[in-house]
Amino acid sequence: MYEKLAEYFAQKFKRGKIIEIGIGFNFKAALKLKEMGFDVVVIDWNPKAVERAKEIGLNAIVDDIFNPRLEIYKQAKAMYSIRPTPEMMPYLLKLAKTIKVPLYIVPFSTDAVPIEMRLENYRGLVIYKWEAKDI
Repeated sequence: MYEKLAEYFAQKFKRGKIIEIGIGFNFKAALKLKEMGFDVVVIDWNPKAVERAKEIGLNAIVDDIFNPRLEIYKQAKAMYSIRPTPEMMPYLLKLAKTIKVPLYIVPFSTDAVPIEMRLENYRGLVIYKWEAKDI
């Protein structure tokens, strides 16, 4: 799944800043994107997850998606979240709309995503996206 997600982004974006929100302790997608030459920033509310991400070479920041510091997300080409909690999804979308940065969510199969997001299937990987042009 993580390699497919990185390939998907590589096809959509040349390079630049991509942000993973809610990384937790699963660093596979972020590490793959970094390996592919992207400027990856990972975000989590848990200081231990952020500390671990830094230990393995990722640019990691503590932030709360329910009350985000907008300056962190500026100049991003895209934001994504892998299996965010259902409570996070409206806040992810609100952030994307506020700063007009595309948002991609890879949900658990049973989770409902915000209605404004569009389904894409990339080689069997379910990805929901919101882009400013979708408004």
